Amino acid sequence: MNIGIDAGGTLIKVVCRNRGGLKYHKFPSVQLDYVASWINGFDEAQVCVTGGKAALLKSKMKRSAAEIVEFEATSQGVRYFLADHDFTEDAYLVTNVGTGTSIHHVTDRHQKRIGGTGVGGGTMMGLAQLLTGITDYEQIVRLAAKGARDRIDLKVSHIYEGAEPPIPGDLTASNFGHLLPSASLASLSQEELLAAVIGLVGETVATTSVLAAGQCGVSSVIFIGSSFLRNNLLKEVVIRYTKLRGGNPLFLRNGEYCGAVGASLYEASK
Repeated sequence: MNIGIDAGGTLIKVVCRNRGGLKYHKFPSVQLDYVASWINGFDEAQVCVTGGKAALLKSKMKRSAAEIVEFEATSQGVRYFLADHDFTEDAYLVTNVGTGTSIHHVTDRHQKRIGGTGVGGGTMMGLAQLLTGITDYEQIVRLAAKGARDRIDLKVSHIYEGAEPPIPGDLTASNFGHLLPSASLASLSQEELLAAVIGLVGETVATTSVLAAGQCGVSSVIFIGSSFLRNNLLKEVVIRYTKLRGGNPLFLRNGEYCGAVGASLYEASK
């Protein structure tokens, strides 16, 4: 068995590879000691780790483990998952929306990190807590799906009131820019606030990705990361803004495990 581990800032993703296929496991990063103890129980397995907390995890393990750079592991995992898609392009962008957002130019031969943004899943969770006090991811996603952003976000149509705007009127001109001076959190529902937070994250991620894709001369952007897990609203925002700016968005099933899959493939190739 080959075990690939992506130890990130928020989550630890583990993939177990054997002849029966892949088995996925996920743990909060605060359970690092538990994960180390659990991995120690696989006597015959070959283990490879990646991610920001990889060194810390290795220090808590009683067994040896290989280590691969996170960006290389992620691109290897993306290539693995793309084999199940009707995807023929040999160059594309990968946007990994985890705690923050990292953007990579990937070809059939190499990958290069070309940038990113601090706006990501950590932004979503942090702003959600500040504005509503809610810290549970599932609750945030569920409530946001019921919310509207009209009273919070300033739209292009608000600026061009009574006139025909030069771009679609329902585009966001300013996130959180429609709040009146007299507005208070008490006057806004949790659903509205959370929808606006996810809108901010999605629009930032999509816009940054498409600009980067244009710089690299590609049109397809593959979005991965745990921030999309059961988060249809975030996906919808990203898809709309990516297509609007001429990009071709693609989401991979189990894409949040790309780093862990790539780590398991790395060890298997040795």
